[in-house]
Amino acid sequence: MHIWVDADACPKAIKSILFKAADRRQIPMTLVANQYIATPPSKVIKSIQVAQGFDVADNTIVEQVTPGDLVITSDVPLAADVVAKGAEALNPRGTHYTRENIRDYLQRRNRLLDSAGCIPMQPVGFRLTHLYYFDLLIRLLTVHMTAHTLALQPSPSSEARRVNDH
Repeated sequence: MHIWVDADACPKAIKSILFKAADRRQIPMTLVANQYIATPPSKVIKSIQVAQGFDVADNTIVEQVTPGDLVITSDVPLAADVVAKGAEALNPRGTHYTRENIRDYLQRRNRLLDSAGCIPMQPVGFRLTHLYYFDLLIRLLTVHMTAHTLALQPSPSSEARRVNDH
């Protein structure tokens, strides 16, 4: 499991929660942005600065993400791309994008674009309750996904049995 953060628009408070969760669980995390993003000293946390340009950071994340990874983004099309690749996607307000719901979120976004004629900005009013729910969700997802990853890895005893059987 790897946590990818679309860091250009990610609030500092969310990054702080992610830094703690990644460090506590020793889950590799990469922040991707078209500007320098400071990260705390950690063996598992790094940042990548990509070139300026439309969707350069998003494309980098899509290229690197693998099934079972977690992507933090406010960008619904990016969430759709990573969910299609088998990753989990979560926005900074705690919305968990899944194969079951991503199409609805994309349709809502597209209707909004059609009616407004422009790309909508991040909704105003980021609240403390958003931080609470995001923190709770990130804890649940990292525990669940770490357990799922460990369950997929062969245990040393099963590996030894397979070697001895041949």
